[in-house]
Amino acid sequence: MRECLIQAQGLNTYYGASHILRGIDFQVHRGETIGLMGRNGMGKSTLLKSLMGIVPPRSGEVHIKGQRMDGRPTFEVAQKGIAYVPEGRGIFGNLSVMENLKMAARPGTQGQRDWSYERVLETFPRLQERLGHGGQQLSGGEQQMLTIGRALMTNPDVLILDEATEGLAPLIARDIWRICSVIKASGISAIIVDKNWKHVTQITDRNVILVKGEVAFEGSSAQLRDNPALLEQHLGV
Repeated sequence: MRECLIQAQGLNTYYGASHILRGIDFQVHRGETIGLMGRNGMGKSTLLKSLMGIVPPRSGEVHIKGQRMDGRPTFEVAQKGIAYVPEGRGIFGNLSVMENLKMAARPGTQGQRDWSYERVLETFPRLQERLGHGGQQLSGGEQQMLTIGRALMTNPDVLILDEATEGLAPLIARDIWRICSVIKASGISAIIVDKNWKHVTQITDRNVILVKGEVAFEGSSAQLRDNPALLEQHLGV
C-alpha cells in the first residue's frame, strides 16, 4: 500500500448556518493524482480549504501523514508538505516574478530539492522572459504559471490546484495541462479542480465528484469516461 498523505474522515464544514460539506471522506496517496469535480457550489473549494485549515471543519478529522491536523493553523499544514494554489491565485502583486518565486524556495519535508529555481524557469519559459515584471503586470495565464511555480518551489509532497484553467485562453490552458503532466511525472501527488473533465481525466488516476457537499462518485478515470449518464447527471456534459 502506498503511503496515505492526506486522510479526511467525516468532514462537516459550515459557512455560518449553511452546511456545505456533509460527512465527506477523502484520501490522497503518495504519487496519486486526483480530479475533484462537480458543478459550482457543490463544495469543492470548501473541501480544499478544510484540508488546508483555512475553513476549519465543525466535525470530522484531517490527518496529514498520519498526524491529526484539523484545527491546526494553515501554515502548519503547509509545513507538512501541502502546497495550495487557490482559485484567486494569491500572488504578491508588488513583488517581481523572481521575488515571488525565490521567497517560497525551501527543501521538501524529506530534504528534497527537486524543484529548484532553474527547473521552475525551464518548466515555465514564459516566466523566464518576465522575471523583472511585477506580479500585477502579468496576464491571467502568466499569474497562474507563477502561482504553480511558486508552489513547486516549496518542493511539496502534495500540490492542490483549484480551478486549474478557469478563464484562461485555450493556448494557455493547454500549457497548464502540460505542466500538470510534468508535475505528475515528477512524483508529486496532486488534487486538480477544473471544469474540463476530459483534460482532467487524461492526467488523473482517480476522480471524486461532489454533489451538494457529498461524494456522489469515486472511481478511476476510465470508469468515469465510460459512464456518460453519470457525466450528464453530475457535470452537465
